[in-house]
Amino acid sequence: MTESLLKRIDDLVWGIPLIVMILVVGVFLTIRLRGLQVRYLSLAVRNLAAKEEGEKEGEVTPFASLCTALSATIGTGNIVGVATALVAGGPGALFWMVVAAIVGTATKYSECLLAVRYRTVAKDGHIVGGPFYYIERGMGRNWKWLGKCFAVFGVGAGVLGIGTFTQINGITGAVNHFFDPGNQCTVNILGREYSWSVVISGIILTVCVALVLIGGLQRISGVAQVLVPFMAAMYVTATALILVLHFREIPSALTEIVRGAFGLDAAAGGALGAMMVAVQKGVARGIFSNEAGLGSAPIAAAAVRTNEPAAQGLVSMLGTIIDTVIICTMTGLAIIITGTWDSGLEGVAVTARAFQIGLPFQPQVSSFLLMVCLVCFAFTTILGWNYYSEKCLEYLTGGRQQILKSFRRVYIACVFFGPFMTVSAVWTIADIFNGLMAIPNLIAIVSLSGVVVMETKQYLMWRE
Repeated sequence: MTESLLKRIDDLVWGIPLIVMILVVGVFLTIRLRGLQVRYLSLAVRNLAAKEEGEKEGEVTPFASLCTALSATIGTGNIVGVATALVAGGPGALFWMVVAAIVGTATKYSECLLAVRYRTVAKDGHIVGGPFYYIERGMGRNWKWLGKCFAVFGVGAGVLGIGTFTQINGITGAVNHFFDPGNQCTVNILGREYSWSVVISGIILTVCVALVLIGGLQRISGVAQVLVPFMAAMYVTATALILVLHFREIPSALTEIVRGAFGLDAAAGGALGAMMVAVQKGVARGIFSNEAGLGSAPIAAAAVRTNEPAAQGLVSMLGTIIDTVIICTMTGLAIIITGTWDSGLEGVAVTARAFQIGLPFQPQVSSFLLMVCLVCFAFTTILGWNYYSEKCLEYLTGGRQQILKSFRRVYIACVFFGPFMTVSAVWTIADIFNGLMAIPNLIAIVSLSGVVVMETKQYLMWRE
């Protein structure tokens, strides 16, 4: 009954209106910015590698900010999320995932530019910013209620969805799939049987999360700068190897993706329905993965040491390209080429099977490699989303430290209980909060798009 109710809410939130809204805003910004995400991609890379000069406001470097943002985006969405999208929506879901990411890159640029443009300094001297501040300071105090709505949804997304349950569920699922796939060693908890691998890995991860979160942003960004490049390189190398070894199947996989995207393989009369399922699952999982338009990345971008909002916008948009256009696409192709999307498996087991079939190693080695990648991905996402949700709560409470400390304990508790929730309920809750966050943020971005265009023109004036 509960899962049925959650499913109805999810279908309502992620209905046609929100999907159209996300895509239309991305297209609108792409047109207003004249395809900036393509024309100035090389400049974005140069900005990421540029050395700091002069006195600049902020707390972390552009690279550290990007790693913090990627730590929150590169997670189970790239491994489990892509798999669930393909299982539910077919290969065509990958097409719409990439389309949403390409236009969403302009959205990510705009929201992160606005975060730096309207950031402020808290009473204790640290930099704060994000959608709630550019809504209040950019659109006016009469719109403060909209900023508070975003902050409430952000706290919910962090503590109940994308930040805790989905990530720890993905981690323990991968560990269980590797160490005890047949659930031979179990323990009874509140009337249900769980593998000891799930219980032990959940406890270890909870302790590790608690140890890092005590250090705040500096420790989170420090861990992210080490883990994010390492885990991304390892995972991309593994998936690239699958594609190289099966390069002959890539053309047929691409054909399958395009046909599925437009419902061309559906029975007569069912093409439109098949297409809409592919669009819904592809866009929803794409936004879950790269968070373009969601409003989370701007919270990390606001803390960057820079005096140029547009410069950070360019750096931040690289996150969407790395996360979805590269990593999710490679995952999706690996799953489609190996045919595991239609194997009757669920969640991480789909990608794990693709690794076992596609890689030239023993199945245990392939599963272990995926498990390590997933653990690193999800662990950093948990850390990044704690920072996001705490900043949302800080805005709602006026920075009351006692409440923030209590919230951190609640967040850690949710990480602990995440493994004991069902997969479908976990992802449905995450989808609902993602959609609710996007609505006020997209309204603000469109309302302040003139500011984005003005800042962009000023920044590019001497760089054309």
